[in-house]
Amino acid sequence: MATIFRTWSYRYQWIYNTVSAVAALAVGGEGRLRRLPLVGLKIEPETAVLDLCCGAAAVTQILVQQSQRVTALDASPKAIARAQAIAPQATYVEAFAEAMPFPDQSFDLVHSAAAFHEMEPEQLRQILQEVFRVLKPGGVLAFVDLHAPTNPLFWPGLATFMGLFETETAWQFIQTDMLDLLAELGFVGGDGQANVDRTLHAGGSLQVVHAYKPG
Repeated sequence: MATIFRTWSYRYQWIYNTVSAVAALAVGGEGRLRRLPLVGLKIEPETAVLDLCCGAAAVTQILVQQSQRVTALDASPKAIARAQAIAPQATYVEAFAEAMPFPDQSFDLVHSAAAFHEMEPEQLRQILQEVFRVLKPGGVLAFVDLHAPTNPLFWPGLATFMGLFETETAWQFIQTDMLDLLAELGFVGGDGQANVDRTLHAGGSLQVVHAYKPG
């Protein structure tokens, strides 16, 4: 169970920003962390992009520099207000990720950063099903999130971070094989095969996943 630090991090933006900056040092800084899920993806001005659980537009502000068709969704009106001030070029939608108000096959790219570990297992499954629904054939889900470290030296830091700022859902998430779950829901790799694309960073404590809807 998380401590009062989690509450403070949501109440005081500077705490959240500081924690994010420190955590990002493991991959070379915040700028690199924010761009990790976008590496290798071709984003053009007409690419229809959804920034899912956009928060305060940390990545939305990058996406609007590449595409003129960025939609950002979040369930928090406070987060959306902050995001609109930072990246006004995007279209903002206040809604839950497991019940997105978009037609089928609306987006070429769905991006999410460090949001899935906040979800209950069944909620996460519903969200991924919704992502599959709103993606166009050949579209891609690109996300970065927590992962059980492959290097034991990274376990103390991750465990401390999760103990202070996260809830039980984060522990459940790192025990979930996301590749199996995504494959079960119909996603494939960039080569059209069953294996979803994943790279690990920061001693394996972060995973970057590209999961494609078959074309």
